[in-house]
Amino acid sequence: MDAPPFPAAALAAARDAAKAYLRIAGDGEDDALSTHAAAALSLCEAFTGVSLIVREWREVLPADRSWRRLKVAPVSAIGAVVALEADGTDLALSADRYAIDLDAVGQGWVRVTSPGAARLVRVEFRAGLGADWASLPAPIAQGVVLLAVHLFEARALGGAPPAAVAALWRPWRRVRL
Repeated sequence: MDAPPFPAAALAAARDAAKAYLRIAGDGEDDALSTHAAAALSLCEAFTGVSLIVREWREVLPADRSWRRLKVAPVSAIGAVVALEADGTDLALSADRYAIDLDAVGQGWVRVTSPGAARLVRVEFRAGLGADWASLPAPIAQGVVLLAVHLFEARALGGAPPAAVAALWRPWRRVRL
């Protein structure tokens, strides 16, 4: 499952927050800071298992009768469940051939009740903590800024990322067993 791209406005806001932290007034470092902000956002999602900005996701799951948890959370809506046929065609499943559930902690669950010949299904869903950068929890946003700043400064200095980043993100980390 590849993560969908971040909205341009969220990337720009993360870059601008890092610029403000570094007290950079001009736009000469915008390209580098944009790259580091995108990396920091992606690393935050990988570390926490949480989609930061609400966007459309796709995940391929086995088409069996077991309940399957979507890997990304918090899920706000499951839009479609599509059977991936052996010949490569897609077939949208009717609602009576699958079941979906969103639990209290934002996990999305899917169960194919009548898989037919399909061995896999693609689930299309929306997930994210906030609609935009401004709606992210402060510790998440601060950790992204600190990591983007570290990556920017490490071009010349090197060194390990600040331990504060993991401390800020740890409460949002979803552990899988």
